[in-house]
Amino acid sequence: MRGIYSSVTDIRRQVFTEVARMAYEGGDYSRVEELPYKILPGEVSKYRDSIFLERAIVGERLRLSMGLPLRPIDEHAPLSTGIEEAARPEKYYEPPLINIIKFACNACPEKSFHVTDMCQGCLAHPCVEVCPKGAVSIVHGKSVIDQSKCVKCGQCANVCPYGAIHKMERPCAKACGMDAIGSDELGRAKIDYDKCVSCGMCLVNCPFGAIADKSQIFQVIQSINQGDRVIAAVAPAFVGQFGPDMTPEKLKPSMKLLGFDDVVEVAIGADLCTIEEAKDFMREVPEQQPFMATSCCPAWSVMAKKLFPDFAPYISMAMTPMVLTARLLKKEHKNCKVVFIGPCAAKKLEASRRTIRSDVDFVLTFEEVMGMFEAKAIKFSEVAAGPELVEATADGRGFAVSGGVANAVVNAIHKMDPDREVKVMAAQGLQECKKMLMLAKAGKLNGYLLEGMACPGGCVAGAGTLQNPVKSTAALNKYKASAPEKYSVDSKYEITLNLLHD
Repeated sequence: MRGIYSSVTDIRRQVFTEVARMAYEGGDYSRVEELPYKILPGEVSKYRDSIFLERAIVGERLRLSMGLPLRPIDEHAPLSTGIEEAARPEKYYEPPLINIIKFACNACPEKSFHVTDMCQGCLAHPCVEVCPKGAVSIVHGKSVIDQSKCVKCGQCANVCPYGAIHKMERPCAKACGMDAIGSDELGRAKIDYDKCVSCGMCLVNCPFGAIADKSQIFQVIQSINQGDRVIAAVAPAFVGQFGPDMTPEKLKPSMKLLGFDDVVEVAIGADLCTIEEAKDFMREVPEQQPFMATSCCPAWSVMAKKLFPDFAPYISMAMTPMVLTARLLKKEHKNCKVVFIGPCAAKKLEASRRTIRSDVDFVLTFEEVMGMFEAKAIKFSEVAAGPELVEATADGRGFAVSGGVANAVVNAIHKMDPDREVKVMAAQGLQECKKMLMLAKAGKLNGYLLEGMACPGGCVAGAGTLQNPVKSTAALNKYKASAPEKYSVDSKYEITLNLLHD
């Protein structure tokens, strides 16, 4: 539902704005208790049956936005419980990242098939004929499904000539490519964290706003207020996310108004990642391994390792653009703090992963940063444009869309070895990614470069984005065209690549 400003979007925006404002102002944070009343004033509910329920949900959202855990439903605890511990100028995180606010969940039914009024009671009744369990019958001239017999195979819906049989499915579960969402004893959504890869697709597809991730916005502003040199490393998908008045030339001046010391493009790291993956592919495939998969999408790589552990060695060992950019910044500015700003919820976990030294101090989404802009009442139309961002190549910027990573790697390989043929397959959305890996398991993708993206459309459709992914793709293509260099191998930072592995 990215790009549609709904009541859910509005509440999320207000929560981030109020948390950011409170952090900038400092002082006694126990005043968080007042914020649900500020966000939802009056006595009459606006979205649900009860104003008290609405405020309770907003209260839990406020806690998650400060990195705090949800409160137990059956125990009394002030909204401000733990807030002093969270008010620190450093990373603060307690799993899980993705949370379901139980009393906000609509307890939507799990997958089932239902005959609608469009049923014409046709003579052929193919729905009855194809059902393997005899769950479909004709009653008073219309098809009826016996739910106790139905195995949810969907064959009846597929053969109905009128499309009269509808598949009803819980939106969050439908969006989850890992089948990680089931139901608790009360029918409310429940996440199996052993399966979850924190892609955030359930978050953006819940029409009741019952799912939210934890934010680091509170801690980032603490660091800024403390006087730290905080540098924003911004993913290329930022183009268009903050509205038409925020042009690429206004990004750096606008971010400095929030207190950031400087701004760099993560596409610089994408260029370095491209060069590494191109060299890896040329060295390893097919001599050492049958195929190579890209590494930049954390939800995709974690999914591949969970479901296809034998393929773990075939996922590129190249560091992601976020990590490469952060390491580059820490090399140049010894005491700085790095905030990755992008479209992705899963990056919050990647930055904390113990198996790598990420050098990323904080991760914020575009949606969270928009809350910071609103807290500071920044009007982009009044911000003077700064110099153009020119240090990344077009291929590095192209990482933000599906197919962009593979395209950049192929271009780099062709620059290094013009006669090298590279076969490519790209998948977007975890369900499609799983299908691609099944083909690889069957030996049908030997010699291929595989690109996986957890979000349908690529990073431009991530859980932390604000704009319609189609518009974002068009804006990004324009932004790519403005890059002074086209190919990643032409990046001036290539000479520093080996130093970043120290």
